[in-house]
Amino acid sequence: MLELRHLRTLIALRDAGSLVEAAERVHLTQSALSHQLKDLEERLGNPLFLRKTRPVEFTRAGQRLLALAEQTLPEVRRAERDLARLAGDERGRLHMAIECHSCFQWLMPTIDHFRDHWPEVEVDIPSGHNFDPLPALAREQLDLVITADPQPLPGVHYEPLFRYEGLLAVAKQHHLAGKAWAGPEELAEETLITYPVEHARLDVFTQFLDPAGIRPREIRTAELTIMMMQLVASGRGVCALPSWALTEYLERDYVRGVALGEQGMWSTLFAAIREDSRDAPWMEDFLRTARETSFAVLEGIKPA
Repeated sequence: MLELRHLRTLIALRDAGSLVEAAERVHLTQSALSHQLKDLEERLGNPLFLRKTRPVEFTRAGQRLLALAEQTLPEVRRAERDLARLAGDERGRLHMAIECHSCFQWLMPTIDHFRDHWPEVEVDIPSGHNFDPLPALAREQLDLVITADPQPLPGVHYEPLFRYEGLLAVAKQHHLAGKAWAGPEELAEETLITYPVEHARLDVFTQFLDPAGIRPREIRTAELTIMMMQLVASGRGVCALPSWALTEYLERDYVRGVALGEQGMWSTLFAAIREDSRDAPWMEDFLRTARETSFAVLEGIKPA
């Protein structure tokens, strides 16, 4: 009667808070997910959650199955890891680079969790590179690169992790602070604060400003997110960051967040790996752990 997919669906429904977002997480249409849950409820003879509640409110039967899912799914995951070890080589190397200054918020918990389960895999984030990460991946100097800017390279595969929205951070007293969204032309007289990377690797240029032929009045760089927020809060510029990187500052009422364009500016974050490492059990587990951790710790992201 019960299947693992049912338990995974209930966990997704609890974590996402709605049928629409839960369907995205388990890669089903909303109609297919609703049918799956209705079929399960009919088999069990009990409703599992109350419709039209947000976040989803589970019945006693639903709460019992959630408890079962929390107990069972981690055990299944551990068994899958053990079987993978028995089937292949446990050893491996995972040297990675991050083309995303704000990714450490979810990447470090991912690495910690991964190390607990794959202590035999050598994990490292080398510093002081004198090369571009993606070509270095193709040359086997690295094993994984976190990037939002995939490049066609022979032997390199891009695994989508999640989609995220870029927001414009402005001071509370800024004239854009009360607006739902800003157009490219509204940044023409602004000082834009960015990380010190090439403009070709920044979504605010490639997706927002460049297509409209707009150039900010001035561009200023800062190494750290907190430095950028201090400059924004004091009215010395605006900056575009992933929504999750702004969550803390928005909740503290330190700055305001404004959508970039009427439809918002959405991007996909990828894990770039070599084709020959895709089937390694520890690589598959790292990618799965990265997705699960991201949705556990970040707000506002969507399945890719």
